[in-house]
Amino acid sequence: MSLKRKEDGFTGLEAAIVLIAFIVVAAVFSYVMLGAGFFTTQKSQETVYGAVGTATANMEVSGPVVIETDDTAAPENNVENVTFTVVLAAGGAPMDTSKFTYISSSTEEYHEFGNDDVNMTWYSEGTNIGGKGAKIFLERGDVLDIIVGKPYTDVVTANNEFTIEVKPPVGASLPIKRYAPLSLAANRTYEVY
Repeated sequence: MSLKRKEDGFTGLEAAIVLIAFIVVAAVFSYVMLGAGFFTTQKSQETVYGAVGTATANMEVSGPVVIETDDTAAPENNVENVTFTVVLAAGGAPMDTSKFTYISSSTEEYHEFGNDDVNMTWYSEGTNIGGKGAKIFLERGDVLDIIVGKPYTDVVTANNEFTIEVKPPVGASLPIKRYAPLSLAANRTYEVY
């Protein structure tokens, strides 16, 4: 008994079918990879735009920082209040000032406090429109005087550096770093730059 194996050659048609199947699988795989790449690129772009919007400073200090002392002669803690003016930066979006938080600090003191602990005076188009509560959003053309009072002013001591930081709910914080005058006499007003 003889067993014959029937072996046919790999025909051109079969080879073409295998090659076409390979090309189709490769095309589907590359399409999926390109789609994933485009999706990742789009998400990265959204992340970058979001970060840029969050990191940009939307407000800036306008003018000097003013230190007012009280009637006590004790130079170590006679600062009654620190006043500074903020305006919306060019191209900045309106900001909700009711959600501002603040930090006053020096090398020896550190305080965190909220919007209820400061006083404000609003000006719009050159006209005084009132104090805190007169307006909420800092918009283009508005000027806002922020007055930080005791006990948060104990960071200001003669001839030392102090920082008051304004932290809006969205966007970069605004650190205001200044040096106090060489001496702080009673009942005086000092402009520091």
